[in-house]
Amino acid sequence: MIIVNTDYISGKEIETIQLVKGSIVFSKNVVRDVFAGLKTLIGGEIAGYSEMMSQARQKATERMMNEAAMIGADAIVNVRYATSNLMASAAEVIAYGTAVRFKNS
Repeated sequence: MIIVNTDYISGKEIETIQLVKGSIVFSKNVVRDVFAGLKTLIGGEIAGYSEMMSQARQKATERMMNEAAMIGADAIVNVRYATSNLMASAAEVIAYGTAVRFKNS
């Protein structure tokens, strides 16, 4: 499945199917929070959180792709990601875009 953040795919004529999305809600790890708190004292990347966010985006993308595949899409265009806090210890990552079919394929 082709996934792009543009509204077109070079060399392809497409027809819109519908909006597709995938999301995941995840909670912080208490141990990870302690180390992250210590890291904020000295500065720099908090690798544990970077890895956690990367995994959450990947899972949300997979869920979006599965939804698109279920409706017969060939690609997803205009893909975007959003993150929001649901409560102090939980957040959601959502991936969304427009499922499309290739014309004459």
